[in-house]
Amino acid sequence: MPSSKRDHARIERRLIASLTDACEAAKAEIVGFDWLTHEANYQAFPQSLRVIWVFDTMPNKDRALGAGQDKRMVELTSTAFEKAGVTALNVKRHVYFDSEEECAASQVGDWVKRLAKMHRVRGNNLG
Repeated sequence: MPSSKRDHARIERRLIASLTDACEAAKAEIVGFDWLTHEANYQAFPQSLRVIWVFDTMPNKDRALGAGQDKRMVELTSTAFEKAGVTALNVKRHVYFDSEEECAASQVGDWVKRLAKMHRVRGNNLG
């Protein structure tokens, strides 16, 4: 676990850069993928690190996951973690999938509420 705010900021900058690369790769490869975000509690890092891959619609998310594209997103996440210097034993546990459509339906498009809900829900699929 990083010990200082400076260490946290350094890791955060590296994560942003490496996850941006992952996001751009996925946009070019995966139909319906829109954007990603991450969150972490640095007091429980890296176990608390979550990467949320967001699709435009539920059907596009379901098609991508059904076609095995989740493996590609886990691979991209793993590469991003490596580039950022983050060690995670099982990267898949840090990866979540969601959609704009699901957020609009359940949290009226409020991603802050949606992400807060994620802290209470375990698994790779919100809904």
